[in-house]
Amino acid sequence: MAVYTVHEPLPRDDETSASPDRFVFIRDGFYFWAFLLGPLWMLWRRLWLVTVLYFALSIALQVGLWAVGAPNGARFVVWLLLSLLVGFEAGTLRRWTLTRRGWRNVGVVVGDDVESAERRFFTAWTPQPAFVPMVPVTAAVPPRGGQDGGGQIIGLFPQPGAPR
Repeated sequence: MAVYTVHEPLPRDDETSASPDRFVFIRDGFYFWAFLLGPLWMLWRRLWLVTVLYFALSIALQVGLWAVGAPNGARFVVWLLLSLLVGFEAGTLRRWTLTRRGWRNVGVVVGDDVESAERRFFTAWTPQPAFVPMVPVTAAVPPRGGQDGGGQIIGLFPQPGAPR
């Protein structure tokens, strides 16, 4: 079973709260296509800043390795490790981008696939109001034992003061 984080977008101008149709479920785990085709996957997911940072880091690493005279095998291993890092952290990169755009994390859900995770989330989810008024709490009055309130104990408990 996979773990998904649920993200709610900002409401549109004509909405009081975001439509549940626009919620995004992001799986936690390894993303094969992000590992294999990192920059293309980032562009497909519209992770513009992440793509720019990826290229800046890749170029800096390659220039640094070239400056110290690292062999081509070492450069390939560094590129492979960077690709593995992108594959493992792809979900985190998407979450970071959504948070930067103002989306709100509204929960975590577990499911076999995204459809079952959506079903589980929406059966338990109710939108939280932006403002919850304070309601005064009154003290609870204990129930009286019997009609005369004679201190009777109800249930499997012994009478007070009786021998065991």
